[in-house]
Amino acid sequence: MEELRERGQKREGRHRDTWDPFQLSPIGAEKEKKRTCFQLLQHLVAGTVGVLVLISAVISKGSLLVLSTLSSPMSLRTEKDKQLYMLLLMCTLVTPNLLVFLKSLWKVAFKSFVAPNMQTLGIMCLIEALVSLGTSVLVLVVMPQFDVLTNLFISGGVCILSSVLQIVFRVHRQTWMIVFPICSIILVLIGYTLLGVDFYVRVTSYVLDQQNNWAAYVSVGIVSSLLVSLNWWENPLQASNKIQEMLTELEGFRDFVYVISSLLRTAVIVGVYLIYYLFIAENKIVWKEFTEVGNEALQIGLVLFFLQAFGSAACHWFGVVACKMNAVRSGFSIPVSFTGPATLILGMILFVTQAEDLYDMPSASLSRSQSSNGTVNPFLAFCAHLPTIKVSNSTTVVMLELSNSICRTSLNNPYESWPFAMLALEGVCMWLGLVTSTYYVWKIKVPRIVRTSQLFVRRLYESAFIDQSLLLNTKIKSITTRTQQSPDEEIEIENCVIYLCATMWHETYDEMLKILTSMFRLDRYRGDPKENHKDCFDFECHIYVDDSFLQDKHSGKKLVNSYVEDLINVVMEVYRVFTNKEPDEVTIYETPYGGRLVIVMPEGNVLYIHLKDKQLIRNKKRWSQIMYLYYLLGWKGYIAKNPQKITRQNNPCRASLVSLDGETFLLPGADNDNKRRHISDDNTYLLALDGDTDFHPSALILLVDRLRMYDNVGAACGRIHPTGMGPMVWYQKFEYAVGHWLQKTAEHVFGCVLCSPGCFSLFRGSALMDDNILKRYTTKATRASEYVQYDQGEDRWLCTLLLQQGWRVEYNAASDAFTNAPQEFKEFYNQRRRWGPSTLANTLDLLHSGGETVKKNSSISMLYIFYQIFTVASSILGPASVSLMIAGAFQFVFQIPGTLSIIIAVIPPVIYMLICFTAKPNFQITIAAILSVLYAFLMTASFFAIIGDMVMQGTFITPTGLFLVSMAILYFVTAILHPQEFGMIVYGLMYFICIPSGYLLLTIYSLVNMHIVSWGTRESNKEKEEKKHVGVLCDRTCKLCCWDMKIQVTQETENLVLKQIQEAVNPGLQSAQQEGSDPVQSTQDSQDLSGAGRPALVNNKETLQSPPRERLDSKASDKSSEERFEAAHIDDYDDSDEEEEDDNDDLENTEGERREVVPKSDWVGPVKTEFLKKLTYANLKRNLQEQIRYTLRNKDQDDLCEDLVLMLTDTVNEELKDKVGPEDVVSDSQLEELQYALNEAARRILKTNRKENLEKRVKRAIERTLIAPQVLGLSEDEHDFWKKLIKRYLEPINDPKAHQEEVTRELKSLRNRAVFLYFILNVLWVVATFFLQAIGNDVISIKIPKYLPNGTMSGEYLKVEPLSLMFLLSFAVLLLVQFLAMLYHRVYTLIHVVSYRSIEKDYAERKEDDDEDGIVLENKTAASLSVTNEDILL
Repeated sequence: MEELRERGQKREGRHRDTWDPFQLSPIGAEKEKKRTCFQLLQHLVAGTVGVLVLISAVISKGSLLVLSTLSSPMSLRTEKDKQLYMLLLMCTLVTPNLLVFLKSLWKVAFKSFVAPNMQTLGIMCLIEALVSLGTSVLVLVVMPQFDVLTNLFISGGVCILSSVLQIVFRVHRQTWMIVFPICSIILVLIGYTLLGVDFYVRVTSYVLDQQNNWAAYVSVGIVSSLLVSLNWWENPLQASNKIQEMLTELEGFRDFVYVISSLLRTAVIVGVYLIYYLFIAENKIVWKEFTEVGNEALQIGLVLFFLQAFGSAACHWFGVVACKMNAVRSGFSIPVSFTGPATLILGMILFVTQAEDLYDMPSASLSRSQSSNGTVNPFLAFCAHLPTIKVSNSTTVVMLELSNSICRTSLNNPYESWPFAMLALEGVCMWLGLVTSTYYVWKIKVPRIVRTSQLFVRRLYESAFIDQSLLLNTKIKSITTRTQQSPDEEIEIENCVIYLCATMWHETYDEMLKILTSMFRLDRYRGDPKENHKDCFDFECHIYVDDSFLQDKHSGKKLVNSYVEDLINVVMEVYRVFTNKEPDEVTIYETPYGGRLVIVMPEGNVLYIHLKDKQLIRNKKRWSQIMYLYYLLGWKGYIAKNPQKITRQNNPCRASLVSLDGETFLLPGADNDNKRRHISDDNTYLLALDGDTDFHPSALILLVDRLRMYDNVGAACGRIHPTGMGPMVWYQKFEYAVGHWLQKTAEHVFGCVLCSPGCFSLFRGSALMDDNILKRYTTKATRASEYVQYDQGEDRWLCTLLLQQGWRVEYNAASDAFTNAPQEFKEFYNQRRRWGPSTLANTLDLLHSGGETVKKNSSISMLYIFYQIFTVASSILGPASVSLMIAGAFQFVFQIPGTLSIIIAVIPPVIYMLICFTAKPNFQITIAAILSVLYAFLMTASFFAIIGDMVMQGTFITPTGLFLVSMAILYFVTAILHPQEFGMIVYGLMYFICIPSGYLLLTIYSLVNMHIVSWGTRESNKEKEEKKHVGVLCDRTCKLCCWDMKIQVTQETENLVLKQIQEAVNPGLQSAQQEGSDPVQSTQDSQDLSGAGRPALVNNKETLQSPPRERLDSKASDKSSEERFEAAHIDDYDDSDEEEEDDNDDLENTEGERREVVPKSDWVGPVKTEFLKKLTYANLKRNLQEQIRYTLRNKDQDDLCEDLVLMLTDTVNEELKDKVGPEDVVSDSQLEELQYALNEAARRILKTNRKENLEKRVKRAIERTLIAPQVLGLSEDEHDFWKKLIKRYLEPINDPKAHQEEVTRELKSLRNRAVFLYFILNVLWVVATFFLQAIGNDVISIKIPKYLPNGTMSGEYLKVEPLSLMFLLSFAVLLLVQFLAMLYHRVYTLIHVVSYRSIEKDYAERKEDDDEDGIVLENKTAASLSVTNEDILL
C-alpha cells in the first residue's frame, strides 16, 4: 500500500505540469534491497558449516586418540589386537599423503607440468622428510606410551617454531602484536616443563603402569613436536616477504613437489613403523597374527580408521568452505580453536556417564579406596578393577580402554590427587599457546571469493593434528596487507573497468526496455554516492545498433529508422522512471561509421549508442563485436598507454575541466580513459550482451568474481533463462535448464565450457587481445566451412579461439540473465539451423587440435577430449537413436513386431529428408511442424504404454522401465538442487514429447539447409512492408485455372517503358537529351508523366541512360556482396516474397544512389529535437526540482533543499508562465534569462541560511538542468582511427558474383558431405539393430533376471539386444557423470552465493565534506586519481 501511495504522489506531481503524466515502469526498476530469506540462509549455512567443522574435527582428533590408546603397550587388548590398531594408526598418517599424491599427480599429468629447480626441490624434500619423521615418531612411538589426556595436550606444542619465526622476521604490522608469539613460546615452554614434572611425580608416587624410561619418551616427544612444527615454516616467511624469489619459483612447480614429497613422507612413515616395531619395540610385529585378528577388533579398528580419515578430510574441506563464504570467525576460527577443549569435554562427559556401566563400586570396597593419608580416592578401586572386566560390546571396549588410560594419570595417585592439576595446567598452557600463536585467524577478513591457495600455505593437512594444521596453515599475509584507509578491513580488491557492449538488430520496444533497464540498474548500483560497497569497478555502456538509417522516400534524406527512434524513446522513458526527469547531458556525434549518441546516466556513468550505417561499415553481430573490441581494447587501450593522446574536451558546457564560472572540476563520468591508465588489460572486462538481455547487478558481479579469482579465466558465462510464452518457449525452458544443469556444469568441472553465449558473457581484455584470437576473429569468411563456423555461431568460435590459446572459459550458475526465446516454430527452427552446424564445426575444430590445445590449456586434458568425442558421437547418432525410440513406441503402443516397427519408424525421416532437398524452407518447416505434432501424440501414448507395461509386468526393473524411472528421478533430484528453478520440471513432459522434433527433424532440417547462411531470425518486417509498397503503381493477383499469377507494376518499370517508347518513336531524342537537356529537369518531367509525384533525383543521368541489365549490375555493385549473397539464400528461404523483391530491384538501386548525395547531418536534427523535450516548460520544472534534490542529497539539509526547490520553482513560473506553453521548448534567450534569475534566487536563499559554501554546487545543478543537447564531431585522432579501422577490417564486403557462386557451390558440397556422413552412420546403427531384431532374441541376447517390486526374483528372464543395452548403459553413464559434476558444481555455487549475499548491498551512509575542494568526482572510485598538466593536451 505504501508503494501505491508513493507512486500516486509522483504522478500527482507530474500531473500539475502536463496533461500526459503517465509513464511506463519496467519490471526491476525499483531499488534493490536485501532479502530477508537470503540473510537467514547466509546465517543458517554459516552456522551449519561451523558446526560441521567442529564435529568433524572432534571426530578426527577423538578417533586418533582412541586408536593410539588401543595400540598402547599398557592397553587391555591382546597383542594381536594392538598390532592391528598400530597398523591402522600408521595408515591414518599415510591417508592424507595419498590424497595429495593423487590430486597433484592428476594436475601434473593432465593440467600443467613445470620442471622443478633441483636445489629448491631438495630443500623441500629435506624439510618434508624431517616433518614426516617427527610426525611418525610422535604418533607411532611416543603417543602410545602416554595416556590419552597427555596425548590430547602435547599436540599443542607444534606451534612453537611458527611463533619463533614470527618474532624473528617481524611479520606484524603493529609492534605491540609481537606480544602474542612471545606469550605463545612462554606458554608452550611452561607446558613442556609441566609435562616433565607431571611424569616425574607419577613415577615417584608409584602411579600404576608408568614407564621407567619416561624421560626418554618425553624428550623424544618434545623433539618430535619441534620437527612437526617445521611443517608450517613457509607461513611467516611469506608474510615477511623473505626469500620471495624461492617461494615464487616454488609456486610454479608445487604440484610436482607434492608428488615427490607425498611419496617421500609415506616412505618415512612406513619406515619408522617398520624399524621401530621390527627391531626396537619390545612387542615386535608378527605378520601371521594379522590373519588371526577377531572380527570384533577388526570392526572397531576399521570404524575408527575411516572415522579418522573422513573426519580429517571433512574438517579441512569444511574449514576452507567457511573461509570462502566469509564466515571465518563463526565457521572456522571458533570451531577449530575450540576443537581441543570440545574433545576434552566430550570425553569427560562420556567417562562420567559410562563409568558406572563399567564398574558398580560396592560399598565394601570403600576401605580399599582410601589413600595413604586417609582421604577417599574412588579411582583407586575403580582403576584396580578395570583389568578384570571382560566386555564384548565395541562401545564398552572403547570406554574401557579410555578409562584405563585415564587411570595412568595422577588421578590414580595413591598419595595425593592434586598433582593432576599439573596435567590440567599443562593442557591449558598448550591450548593458550596455540591460540596466541594463531591469533591472526580471529581477525582475517577475506575477499568475497578467494582461491584456496590464497587462504592456506599448504595443500596438505596433518590428520594427526587437524586443528593445529588448519590454524597454522592459514596465511598470516592475508591480514598484513591492509588498506591504508582502514586497517581493520581486508585487502582491497583491485579496481577494474567493465565495458557493457550490447548489439542490436531489429529489437522491439519491449526488448530494448529490458536491456536499458538493466544498464540503469547497474548505474544505480555502482554510482549512488550515499552507498559504499566493496565492488570496485568503473563501467561504460555501449550499444551498437545495426542498420540504423534509412532513406526517406519523400525528401531523399538519410534519417534514423524506426528502431533507433524506439531506442531513443526507451532511453528517455527509462531515465524518467529512474530519476523522474529527462536526461541531463546528451551529445550527438557524426562518425565515419554513422553516428553516436552519448548520454550521461543519472549516477554519472556514460551510455554510448553507436548507430551503424550499413553503407559505411559491415553489418551483423560479429562485425559489431570486432568494432567494439578494436575501439575499447585497441583504441582506448592505446590512448590509456599514451596519456598525451587524451585531449581536453572543447565543449565548455559539459565534461570540461573548467566550468563557465571558472571553477575547476570534473563533471559526471568525464572520461574513463584517464582511469584506464591505472588499470591493466587483465582487469579490463567486456560484458557481451544482446539487445534483449535482462540482468541484475549481482549477476555481473558474480561473473567478475570468477575472472578476479583465476588469472587464466578468459571468459565466464551465466545461467541464461529464455522468456516468452507458448509451447516452443516451454520446450526451450526445460532444454536450457537441462543444458545448464548438466552439460555446462560437466564442462566446467571436467574441463572448460565450450560456448560462452554472446547474450550474457564476461570476457577478459587481455585474453581477447592475445595472439590468434582477436586478429583471427577479424578473418573474413571465404570458404564454405568458414561461413558455417565463423558467421553462424560467432560466440562459439570466439570461445574456441580462447580455448586453443590456453584460456579457461567458466560457468557461474548463480549469475542469472533473461533473454527472449523464439516463440514461433519457424523462428525456432531457423535459429537452430544456424546453431547446429556451427556447434558441430567448432567442436570438431577443437577436437582436431586437441593435442595442441591440451599442451596449451591446463584446464583441458585428454580425458576431457575423450568426453567431448563421446558427446559428439552421441549427437551424431541422435537421429538413429530417436528413430529406434520411436520404433519402440510403435512396438509398445500398437504391438507391432520389432523389425516392422523399425521400418515404419524410419520411413518418415527419410521422406522428410527428401522433402528438405527438394522443397523450399518454408514448406520444410510446415512439414516438420505437422510431423512434430504427430510424433508428440505418439510419444504421449508411448509414455503411458511404458507405464502400463510396467504395471502388467509387475515390476519396473526392466531396461525400459529402469531407464524411464531413473531419468525421472535424476531430473527431479536435479531440479530440487536448483530450488529457484524447480518450476522448470513442469516443462519436462513437453520436452519429452518433443524429442523427435528436436533431435530428429531439426537435425535433418539444419543439415540439409546448411548452405543457407542468412540469419533467419529478427527479419525486418517493417522494411519488407516498406520495400513492397514504395513505388508500386499496380499490384494484382490473377487466378487462372489452378494457377495464381501475381502482376506488379512499379514506377521504375513504367519509366523504363516510357523511355523505350520514346526511343522507338524518336531515336534522336536520346542524343539530344545528352547534349542539351538538364538531367534533373528530365527526371522531373518523367516523374510528372508517371503521375507518382516523386521528388527529383540528383546525379541519375548515368542510370537513366543505361540499359536495364547495366542498371542491375550497377545496383549489385552498390549493395554489399554479403547482403547480396544472403539475399540469394533468402530467396530460397522466403519464397513468398520473391516476386516482390524482384520487381523492386530498380527501386532499391534508385534509393541506393540517392543515399550517396544526402547531406551527412540530415539525421542529426530530428534526433536533437527529440532530446530537446527536456527544455519544455513542464519538463524544465520537474528536472530542476529533481536536480536540486539530487545535488544536496548528502548534505543533511533537507529543509534547505525543499526551500530551494520551492523558491526556484516559483522563479521558473515567474519567468516562463505567461511566455510559453507547457509543451513548448524554451528558447536560448529565455534560457539565459532564466539561468541568471535562478542563480540569483539560489544565492539569496543560501545566503539567508548561511550556506554560501553550497552555492557552486547549486549553480552546477542549475547549469546541468538548462543545458541543451550538443552536436559535436570526433577528435581528429579518433576520426582517423575509425577511418583506418573500417578500411582495414570493416569495409562493406563487395565480393564478385563469381566468388559468390563458387561459395554457394562449396556450401552445397559441404552440405552433401555432412548429410552423407550423418546418413551412413545413422543407417549403420539402425541396420545393426534391425538385424539383431530379425535374428531374434533367442539367438543373440543378454538375459537379465526379472525382479519383482519386493526384491525377489520371479524366475523369468528379460532378453535385451546387446546394442540396445550398450546404448542405454552408455547414456546412463554419461548422465551419471554429468550428475556428479552437477553436485560438485552446486556446492561451490552455494559457497559463492552465500559469500556474495553476506556482503550484498552492504551500504554505509557516507557524509561528504561541505568544503568544496576544487575537484568533484561523481564517480567515487576515481578519488585516488589526480589530473595534472601532463594528462591533458591543451
